[in-house]
Amino acid sequence: MKAVICDDEKAALEIIRHFIIQEQFPIEIAGTAENGMQALDLIRREKPQLVFMDIEMPFLNGFEVIQKIQDAKVIIITAYDSFSYAQKALRMGVCDIISKPIDFQQLREAIVRAVGWRITGNKTVDSVMEYIHANYTRQITLEELSGITFCTDSHISHMFKKYTGDSVMSYIHKLRIRYAI
Repeated sequence: MKAVICDDEKAALEIIRHFIIQEQFPIEIAGTAENGMQALDLIRREKPQLVFMDIEMPFLNGFEVIQKIQDAKVIIITAYDSFSYAQKALRMGVCDIISKPIDFQQLREAIVRAVGWRITGNKTVDSVMEYIHANYTRQITLEELSGITFCTDSHISHMFKKYTGDSVMSYIHKLRIRYAI
């Protein structure tokens, strides 16, 4: 899934980018923007499926940018804890609002809600990923994944590798290590 990050604070841009890489979400950061005009140009050029958007930015604010874009899920990242901002954002159809400083758990939950694990373009692989992330603390076998997807072990293995670049077991091990760290 292609995403862009639009925030006038470089630290916020890097925190979100770092988190996505660390969590190994299958999200490609196609670019970043530090003001509203750059954000609008970037979104129109890259056509991302997911946008991380600050509200208070130079030239155009986040709401003005959101009004001009289509077909992208938006997660607002803002330092302003205002109920009126939340109301306006929800009316505009944004997926979530996160306050700064960014809390990793909130960011993780916002991403999962926004994309709903429909990130690889393959329903079977998305189901397997969702199951793995919900059950990574216990033993997971290919047979178990076969049962929930109604596919053979070899089909799951092949599709998972094709869409994620990792084998199922390698992905599970990496996920466990990340959470342990």
